[in-house]
Amino acid sequence: MPTEDLLALCTLAQAPTITAEELRAAVAAAGSLQSVTELREPDLIALGWRPSTARLLVHHAPASVEATARAVERLDLQLLSAIDPRYPPQLLPLAGMPGLLFVRGHPAVLAAPQIAIVGSRRPTALGRSTAREFACSLGRSGLAITSGLALGIDAASHEGALAGGAPTLGVCATGLDLCYPPANTALAERILEAGGALVSEFQPGTLPLPHHFPQRNRIISGLSLGVLVVEAALKSGSLITARYAGEQGRAILAIPGSIHSTQSRGCHQLLRQGAVLVECAQDIFDELGISVPDQLVMDLLDEPDTPSHGASRLDNPAEILLDAVGFEPTSADALIASTGLSSSSLASLLLALELGGRITCDAAGRYRRLPVVPTATIVPDPRQRP
Repeated sequence: MPTEDLLALCTLAQAPTITAEELRAAVAAAGSLQSVTELREPDLIALGWRPSTARLLVHHAPASVEATARAVERLDLQLLSAIDPRYPPQLLPLAGMPGLLFVRGHPAVLAAPQIAIVGSRRPTALGRSTAREFACSLGRSGLAITSGLALGIDAASHEGALAGGAPTLGVCATGLDLCYPPANTALAERILEAGGALVSEFQPGTLPLPHHFPQRNRIISGLSLGVLVVEAALKSGSLITARYAGEQGRAILAIPGSIHSTQSRGCHQLLRQGAVLVECAQDIFDELGISVPDQLVMDLLDEPDTPSHGASRLDNPAEILLDAVGFEPTSADALIASTGLSSSSLASLLLALELGGRITCDAAGRYRRLPVVPTATIVPDPRQRP
Protein backbone atom coordinates (compact mmCIF):
# COMPACT_ATOMS: atom_id res chain seq x y z
CA MET A 1 0.00 0.00 0.00
CA PRO A 2 1.58 3.35 -1.02
CA THR A 3 2.48 5.60 1.90
CA GLU A 4 1.10 9.11 2.24
CA ASP A 5 4.51 10.57 1.37
CA LEU A 6 4.77 8.44 -1.78
CA LEU A 7 1.26 9.44 -2.86
CA ALA A 8 2.17 13.10 -2.37
CA LEU A 9 5.29 12.67 -4.49
CA CYS A 10 3.38 10.80 -7.18
CA THR A 11 0.74 13.53 -7.17
CA LEU A 12 3.43 16.14 -7.77
CA ALA A 13 4.81 13.95 -10.57
CA GLN A 14 1.59 14.56 -12.51
CA ALA A 15 2.97 18.07 -13.12
CA PRO A 16 6.17 16.96 -14.91
CA THR A 17 7.23 20.53 -15.71
CA ILE A 18 7.59 21.48 -12.06
CA THR A 19 11.04 22.88 -11.32
CA ALA A 20 13.15 22.57 -8.20
CA GLU A 21 12.72 26.30 -7.55
CA GLU A 22 8.92 26.10 -7.79
CA LEU A 23 8.69 23.07 -5.53
CA ARG A 24 11.00 24.46 -2.87
CA ALA A 25 9.11 27.77 -2.81
CA ALA A 26 5.78 25.97 -2.43
CA VAL A 27 7.00 23.72 0.38
CA ALA A 28 8.48 26.71 2.20
CA ALA A 29 5.06 28.39 2.10
CA ALA A 30 2.81 25.37 2.66
CA GLY A 31 4.96 23.44 5.10
CA SER A 32 5.02 19.99 3.47
CA LEU A 33 4.75 18.15 0.17
CA GLN A 34 1.29 16.93 1.11
CA SER A 35 0.16 20.49 1.80
CA VAL A 36 1.47 21.62 -1.60
CA THR A 37 -0.76 19.07 -3.34
CA GLU A 38 -3.77 20.65 -1.61
CA LEU A 39 -3.11 24.22 -2.75
CA ARG A 40 -5.44 25.88 -5.25
CA GLU A 41 -4.30 27.03 -8.66
CA PRO A 42 -4.26 30.77 -7.75
CA ASP A 43 -2.25 29.97 -4.62
CA LEU A 44 0.42 28.17 -6.64
CA ILE A 45 0.60 30.96 -9.20
CA ALA A 46 0.99 33.48 -6.39
CA LEU A 47 4.00 31.48 -5.19
CA GLY A 48 5.67 31.87 -8.58
CA TRP A 49 4.46 28.75 -10.35
CA ARG A 50 3.84 28.96 -14.05
CA PRO A 51 0.09 28.73 -14.76
CA SER A 52 0.51 25.67 -16.98
CA THR A 53 2.33 23.76 -14.23
CA ALA A 54 -0.17 24.79 -11.56
CA ARG A 55 -2.99 23.64 -13.83
CA LEU A 56 -1.40 20.22 -14.36
CA LEU A 57 -1.13 19.65 -10.62
CA VAL A 58 -4.59 20.87 -9.64
CA HIS A 59 -6.42 19.02 -12.42
CA HIS A 60 -4.53 15.72 -12.31
CA ALA A 61 -6.31 12.38 -12.59
CA PRO A 62 -6.30 10.40 -9.30
CA ALA A 63 -5.95 7.15 -11.26
CA SER A 64 -2.66 8.42 -12.69
CA VAL A 65 -1.31 9.01 -9.20
CA GLU A 66 -2.12 5.46 -8.18
CA ALA A 67 -0.57 4.04 -11.37
CA THR A 68 2.65 5.97 -10.78
CA ALA A 69 2.82 4.83 -7.16
CA ARG A 70 2.33 1.19 -8.16
CA ALA A 71 5.08 1.49 -10.78
CA VAL A 72 7.48 3.07 -8.29
CA GLU A 73 6.93 0.22 -5.85
CA ARG A 74 7.04 -2.49 -8.52
CA LEU A 75 10.30 -1.22 -10.03
CA ASP A 76 11.85 -0.41 -6.63
CA LEU A 77 12.46 3.20 -7.65
CA GLN A 78 13.48 6.07 -5.42
CA LEU A 79 11.52 9.29 -6.03
CA LEU A 80 13.60 12.26 -4.91
CA SER A 81 12.08 15.70 -4.51
CA ALA A 82 14.11 18.92 -4.48
CA ILE A 83 13.73 19.07 -0.68
CA ASP A 84 15.05 15.52 -0.21
CA PRO A 85 18.63 15.52 1.18
CA ARG A 86 19.47 12.84 -1.40
CA TYR A 87 18.58 15.15 -4.28
CA PRO A 88 21.90 16.00 -6.01
CA PRO A 89 23.05 19.29 -4.48
CA GLN A 90 24.91 20.36 -7.62
CA LEU A 91 21.56 20.70 -9.43
CA LEU A 92 19.87 22.96 -6.88
CA PRO A 93 21.60 26.25 -7.82
CA LEU A 94 20.81 25.72 -11.53
CA ALA A 95 17.75 27.19 -13.22
CA GLY A 96 15.13 24.87 -14.63
CA MET A 97 16.16 21.67 -12.87
CA PRO A 98 13.37 19.13 -12.31
CA GLY A 99 11.53 19.23 -9.01
CA LEU A 100 11.45 15.42 -8.94
CA LEU A 101 13.88 12.73 -10.03
CA PHE A 102 13.11 9.03 -10.42
CA VAL A 103 16.13 6.90 -9.55
CA ARG A 104 16.77 3.21 -10.05
CA GLY A 105 19.83 1.93 -8.25
CA HIS A 106 21.92 3.90 -5.78
CA PRO A 107 20.85 7.54 -5.27
CA ALA A 108 24.07 8.46 -3.42
CA VAL A 109 25.99 8.21 -6.70
CA LEU A 110 24.14 11.29 -8.00
CA ALA A 111 26.02 13.52 -5.56
CA ALA A 112 29.44 12.02 -6.32
CA PRO A 113 32.10 14.02 -8.23
CA GLN A 114 31.49 13.03 -11.83
CA ILE A 115 32.33 13.86 -15.40
CA ALA A 116 30.02 13.45 -18.36
CA ILE A 117 31.31 11.77 -21.52
CA VAL A 118 29.08 12.15 -24.57
CA GLY A 119 29.31 11.84 -28.32
CA SER A 120 28.00 10.34 -31.51
CA ARG A 121 25.58 7.45 -31.69
CA ARG A 122 27.50 6.32 -34.78
CA PRO A 123 31.12 6.77 -33.74
CA THR A 124 34.22 5.59 -35.53
CA ALA A 125 36.00 2.58 -34.07
CA LEU A 126 38.69 4.94 -32.79
CA GLY A 127 36.10 7.20 -31.15
CA ARG A 128 34.47 4.27 -29.37
CA SER A 129 37.86 3.05 -28.15
CA THR A 130 38.86 6.55 -27.00
CA ALA A 131 35.65 7.02 -25.02
CA ARG A 132 36.08 3.68 -23.33
CA GLU A 133 39.74 4.32 -22.45
CA PHE A 134 39.08 7.78 -21.01
CA ALA A 135 36.08 6.56 -19.00
CA CYS A 136 38.15 3.69 -17.62
CA SER A 137 41.04 5.96 -16.69
CA LEU A 138 38.90 8.72 -15.17
CA GLY A 139 36.84 6.14 -13.32
CA ARG A 140 39.94 4.58 -11.80
CA SER A 141 40.97 8.06 -10.75
CA GLY A 142 37.89 8.42 -8.55
CA LEU A 143 35.34 10.14 -10.77
CA ALA A 144 31.92 8.70 -11.52
CA ILE A 145 31.10 8.65 -15.24
CA THR A 146 27.81 10.11 -16.46
CA SER A 147 26.26 9.68 -19.89
CA GLY A 148 22.94 9.18 -21.63
CA LEU A 149 22.79 5.38 -22.11
CA ALA A 150 22.54 5.87 -25.88
CA LEU A 151 24.29 3.78 -28.50
CA GLY A 152 27.83 4.65 -29.53
CA ILE A 153 29.98 6.92 -27.37
CA ASP A 154 27.50 6.88 -24.45
CA ALA A 155 27.53 3.08 -24.24
CA ALA A 156 31.32 2.94 -24.63
CA SER A 157 31.70 5.44 -21.78
CA HIS A 158 29.48 3.43 -19.44
CA GLU A 159 31.40 0.27 -20.39
CA GLY A 160 34.74 1.96 -19.75
CA ALA A 161 33.61 3.07 -16.30
CA LEU A 162 32.54 -0.47 -15.49
CA ALA A 163 35.91 -1.80 -16.70
CA GLY A 164 37.63 0.70 -14.40
CA GLY A 165 35.52 -0.32 -11.41
CA ALA A 166 33.84 3.08 -11.19
CA PRO A 167 30.16 3.87 -10.65
CA THR A 168 28.39 5.19 -13.71
CA LEU A 169 25.10 7.04 -14.15
CA GLY A 170 22.73 6.74 -17.07
CA VAL A 171 20.44 9.76 -17.49
CA CYS A 172 17.39 8.51 -19.38
CA ALA A 173 14.91 10.22 -21.70
CA THR A 174 12.11 7.79 -20.84
CA GLY A 175 10.41 6.43 -17.79
CA LEU A 176 12.59 3.95 -15.92
CA ASP A 177 10.24 1.10 -16.72
CA LEU A 178 11.72 1.26 -20.24
CA CYS A 179 15.26 0.99 -21.54
CA TYR A 180 15.94 2.97 -24.67
CA PRO A 181 17.46 1.82 -26.85
CA PRO A 182 16.48 -1.77 -25.99
CA ALA A 183 19.91 -2.93 -27.16
CA ASN A 184 21.38 -1.40 -23.99
CA THR A 185 19.13 -3.31 -21.58
CA ALA A 186 21.94 -5.63 -20.47
CA LEU A 187 24.28 -2.65 -20.06
CA ALA A 188 21.70 -0.91 -17.87
CA GLU A 189 21.54 -3.95 -15.61
CA ARG A 190 25.33 -4.08 -15.35
CA ILE A 191 25.36 -0.40 -14.34
CA LEU A 192 22.95 -1.17 -11.49
CA GLU A 193 24.78 -4.32 -10.39
CA ALA A 194 28.04 -2.35 -10.19
CA GLY A 195 26.62 0.25 -7.80
CA GLY A 196 25.58 2.88 -10.35
CA ALA A 197 22.21 4.42 -11.04
CA LEU A 198 19.70 5.22 -13.74
CA VAL A 199 17.94 8.56 -13.36
CA SER A 200 15.06 10.26 -15.14
CA GLU A 201 12.79 13.23 -14.63
CA PHE A 202 10.05 11.30 -16.48
CA GLN A 203 7.59 9.12 -14.64
CA PRO A 204 7.17 5.43 -15.55
CA GLY A 205 5.30 4.88 -18.79
CA THR A 206 6.88 7.90 -20.53
CA LEU A 207 7.91 7.01 -24.08
CA PRO A 208 11.15 8.10 -25.85
CA LEU A 209 9.73 11.20 -27.52
CA PRO A 210 12.22 13.23 -29.61
CA HIS A 211 12.11 16.38 -27.45
CA HIS A 212 12.91 14.39 -24.30
CA PHE A 213 16.51 13.75 -25.40
CA PRO A 214 17.76 17.36 -25.56
CA GLN A 215 15.73 18.03 -22.41
CA ARG A 216 17.55 15.34 -20.42
CA ASN A 217 20.92 16.67 -21.61
CA ARG A 218 20.72 19.59 -19.16
CA ILE A 219 20.70 17.04 -16.34
CA ILE A 220 23.74 15.21 -17.75
CA SER A 221 25.73 18.44 -17.76
CA GLY A 222 24.27 19.73 -14.51
CA LEU A 223 25.29 16.64 -12.55
CA SER A 224 28.86 16.84 -13.78
CA LEU A 225 31.98 18.89 -13.15
CA GLY A 226 32.47 19.03 -16.90
CA VAL A 227 31.40 17.53 -20.21
CA LEU A 228 33.89 15.68 -22.42
CA VAL A 229 32.79 15.41 -26.06
CA VAL A 230 34.60 12.58 -27.83
CA GLU A 231 33.04 12.64 -31.31
CA ALA A 232 30.14 14.73 -32.59
CA ALA A 233 28.79 15.89 -35.92
CA LEU A 234 27.95 19.56 -36.38
CA LYS A 235 24.25 18.88 -35.72
CA SER A 236 24.50 16.74 -32.62
CA GLY A 237 22.78 16.31 -29.30
CA SER A 238 26.24 16.29 -27.74
CA LEU A 239 26.66 19.94 -28.72
CA ILE A 240 23.40 20.68 -26.91
CA THR A 241 24.87 19.07 -23.80
CA ALA A 242 28.00 21.19 -24.22
CA ARG A 243 25.88 24.34 -24.58
CA TYR A 244 24.05 23.52 -21.35
CA ALA A 245 27.43 22.93 -19.67
CA GLY A 246 28.54 26.42 -20.66
CA GLU A 247 25.34 27.98 -19.37
CA GLN A 248 25.70 26.08 -16.08
CA GLY A 249 29.32 27.05 -15.53
CA ARG A 250 30.63 23.54 -16.18
CA ALA A 251 33.85 22.78 -18.03
CA ILE A 252 33.54 22.03 -21.76
CA LEU A 253 36.19 19.61 -22.99
CA ALA A 254 36.66 18.16 -26.46
CA ILE A 255 38.93 15.61 -28.12
CA PRO A 256 40.15 16.64 -31.58
CA GLY A 257 39.97 14.24 -34.49
CA SER A 258 40.75 13.89 -38.15
CA ILE A 259 39.94 16.89 -40.37
CA HIS A 260 38.49 14.38 -42.83
CA SER A 261 35.96 12.90 -40.39
CA THR A 262 32.45 14.35 -40.17
CA GLN A 263 32.32 12.96 -36.64
CA SER A 264 35.11 15.33 -35.60
CA ARG A 265 33.55 18.55 -36.84
CA GLY A 266 31.41 19.13 -33.76
CA CYS A 267 34.46 18.78 -31.50
CA HIS A 268 36.46 21.14 -33.71
CA GLN A 269 33.66 23.69 -33.55
CA LEU A 270 33.69 23.50 -29.76
CA LEU A 271 37.46 23.97 -29.73
CA ARG A 272 37.18 27.04 -31.94
CA GLN A 273 34.63 28.40 -29.46
CA GLY A 274 37.00 27.95 -26.52
CA ALA A 275 36.52 24.38 -25.29
CA VAL A 276 39.50 22.79 -23.57
CA LEU A 277 41.50 20.58 -25.94
CA VAL A 278 41.95 17.15 -24.36
CA GLU A 279 44.73 14.75 -25.33
CA CYS A 280 45.13 12.89 -22.04
CA ALA A 281 43.50 12.51 -18.64
CA GLN A 282 45.86 15.08 -17.12
CA ASP A 283 44.32 17.79 -19.33
CA ILE A 284 40.98 17.08 -17.63
CA PHE A 285 42.45 17.05 -14.13
CA ASP A 286 44.13 20.39 -14.79
CA GLU A 287 40.91 21.99 -15.99
CA LEU A 288 38.84 20.64 -13.11
CA GLY A 289 41.39 21.64 -10.48
CA ILE A 290 42.10 18.07 -9.39
CA SER A 291 45.55 17.47 -7.91
CA VAL A 292 47.37 14.14 -8.02
CA PRO A 293 50.53 12.96 -6.23
CA ASP A 294 53.79 13.90 -7.97
CA GLN A 295 54.61 10.36 -9.05
CA LEU A 296 51.18 9.93 -10.57
CA VAL A 297 51.62 13.23 -12.43
CA MET A 298 54.80 11.82 -13.96
CA ASP A 299 52.94 8.67 -14.95
CA LEU A 300 50.22 10.74 -16.60
CA LEU A 301 52.81 12.73 -18.52
CA ASP A 302 54.50 9.62 -19.90
CA GLU A 303 54.41 9.05 -23.63
CA PRO A 304 50.88 7.92 -24.60
CA ASP A 305 52.35 4.96 -26.42
CA THR A 306 53.95 3.51 -23.30
CA PRO A 307 52.95 -0.18 -23.20
CA SER A 308 50.41 -1.05 -20.53
CA HIS A 309 48.75 -4.17 -19.17
CA GLY A 310 52.10 -5.92 -18.94
CA ALA A 311 52.93 -5.60 -22.64
CA SER A 312 56.57 -6.50 -23.35
CA ARG A 313 59.06 -3.93 -24.69
CA LEU A 314 58.96 -3.82 -28.49
CA ASP A 315 62.17 -3.89 -30.55
CA ASN A 316 63.15 -1.04 -32.86
CA PRO A 317 61.58 -2.32 -36.10
CA ALA A 318 58.28 -2.68 -34.27
CA GLU A 319 58.55 0.87 -32.91
CA ILE A 320 59.29 2.18 -36.39
CA LEU A 321 56.29 0.29 -37.72
CA LEU A 322 54.11 1.59 -34.89
CA ASP A 323 55.05 5.16 -35.79
CA ALA A 324 54.13 4.45 -39.40
CA VAL A 325 50.73 2.99 -38.49
CA GLY A 326 49.51 6.12 -36.74
CA PHE A 327 45.91 6.66 -35.64
CA GLU A 328 44.27 6.70 -39.06
CA PRO A 329 43.58 3.43 -40.95
CA THR A 330 46.59 2.50 -43.08
CA SER A 331 46.95 -0.31 -45.62
CA ALA A 332 49.72 -2.92 -45.53
CA ASP A 333 51.02 -1.70 -48.91
CA ALA A 334 51.36 1.84 -47.55
CA LEU A 335 53.23 0.51 -44.51
CA ILE A 336 55.68 -1.42 -46.69
CA ALA A 337 56.32 1.75 -48.72
CA SER A 338 56.88 3.93 -45.64
CA THR A 339 59.01 1.50 -43.59
CA GLY A 340 60.93 -0.47 -46.24
CA LEU A 341 60.07 -3.73 -44.45
CA SER A 342 59.57 -6.91 -46.42
CA SER A 343 56.05 -8.28 -46.62
CA SER A 344 56.96 -11.26 -44.40
CA SER A 345 58.61 -9.06 -41.73
CA LEU A 346 55.69 -6.67 -41.87
CA ALA A 347 53.17 -9.47 -41.35
CA SER A 348 54.96 -10.86 -38.28
CA LEU A 349 55.45 -7.43 -36.71
CA LEU A 350 51.83 -6.44 -37.33
CA LEU A 351 50.71 -9.64 -35.64
CA ALA A 352 52.95 -8.96 -32.62
CA LEU A 353 51.65 -5.41 -32.31
CA GLU A 354 48.05 -6.57 -32.61
CA LEU A 355 48.49 -9.31 -30.00
CA GLY A 356 50.18 -6.75 -27.73
CA GLY A 357 47.14 -4.49 -27.90
CA ARG A 358 49.03 -1.73 -29.68
CA ILE A 359 47.14 -1.74 -33.00
CA THR A 360 43.91 -3.08 -34.47
CA CYS A 361 42.86 -4.23 -37.93
CA ASP A 362 39.52 -3.29 -39.50
CA ALA A 363 37.33 -5.31 -41.86
CA ALA A 364 39.09 -3.81 -44.89
CA GLY A 365 42.48 -5.05 -43.68
CA ARG A 366 43.75 -1.59 -42.67
CA TYR A 367 45.67 -1.00 -39.46
CA ARG A 368 45.54 1.82 -36.89
CA ARG A 369 47.15 2.45 -33.54
CA LEU A 370 45.12 2.10 -30.34
CA PRO A 371 45.36 4.95 -27.82
CA VAL A 372 46.58 4.16 -24.34
CA VAL A 373 45.25 6.47 -21.61
CA PRO A 374 47.25 6.27 -18.35
CA THR A 375 45.40 5.96 -15.08
CA ALA A 376 45.78 7.49 -11.64
CA THR A 377 44.12 7.78 -8.28
CA ILE A 378 43.10 11.38 -7.69
CA VAL A 379 43.14 13.35 -4.48
CA PRO A 380 40.81 16.39 -4.57
CA ASP A 381 42.58 19.64 -3.79
CA PRO A 382 40.52 21.48 -1.12
CA ARG A 383 41.77 24.81 -2.48
CA GLN A 384 40.04 24.16 -5.79
CA ARG A 385 36.35 24.03 -6.57
CA PRO A 386 34.65 20.67 -5.80
